[in-house]
Amino acid sequence: MQNQKKVAAIHDLSGFGRCSLTVILPILSAMGIQACPVPTAVLPTHTGGFGKVEIKDLTDFIPAALQKYKELEIDFDAVYSGFLASEKQIGHCLEFFKSYPAALKVVDPVMGDHGRIYSTYTAELCAGICKLAQIADIITPNLTEASILLDEEFPQSLTREAARDWLQRLLKLAPAVVMTGVPLEEGIIANLCADKSGAKLIKCDYVPQNYPGTGDIFTAVLTGGLLKGDELHVAVSRAASFTQTAIRATFERKTPPRNGVVFEEFLHTLVSGQDFLEIEEI
Repeated sequence: MQNQKKVAAIHDLSGFGRCSLTVILPILSAMGIQACPVPTAVLPTHTGGFGKVEIKDLTDFIPAALQKYKELEIDFDAVYSGFLASEKQIGHCLEFFKSYPAALKVVDPVMGDHGRIYSTYTAELCAGICKLAQIADIITPNLTEASILLDEEFPQSLTREAARDWLQRLLKLAPAVVMTGVPLEEGIIANLCADKSGAKLIKCDYVPQNYPGTGDIFTAVLTGGLLKGDELHVAVSRAASFTQTAIRATFERKTPPRNGVVFEEFLHTLVSGQDFLEIEEI
């Protein structure tokens, strides 16, 4: 029997609101992958819509965890970074990636959304995230984060031509790129991906509501798919389908947006098989 894949997930742990580790761990587990959390911070809720939130910075925990894993000779098939709580954590993440050179290096360059940088992020932290992106095997920015990585003004939408240009420029940072939830000027929402084999587009249903944690859900399924042997565009289609299903169900039930998306009851589809969305050339 093949050894079970293992992922070191360097993210925050927000107790309520369905984001970061609280969605990443069950998703990877449902896909048959052992998820090993390396929390960057602990919060009672995420920071969107709950007022002032207490944040327990766990910067010193990251190198301690790495040292213990190295002592125990625990290997990882992927190292996956997301929300960071301080500039100092950039160096700790770089050391984590360096310590597992054969692992898939997934960087979700969490910095902001809807044209705004998150309130807990500084210019120095954003600069550090850009450094992480440059050592990644795959990066998964949303449109806001892509504009920061490329030092571009945030656009409300992109033409297909501009989207191809952005993907090609992002490929100079990492060998594989996924841009999530991108509004295109033709009136669709799409996830875009590119690697050495070319660029692809996967359309998504539009839902007139924003939910926290959808990027974490998407990238967790994407990472699981890649570790299961999916080609990039297939893993993106898998991730987009699962995320879309959960978002649609959440919207139909009128779940308060700050509660996150009701993904739990769909985890079985990651085990038994699921729908994939249509893949187009871009």
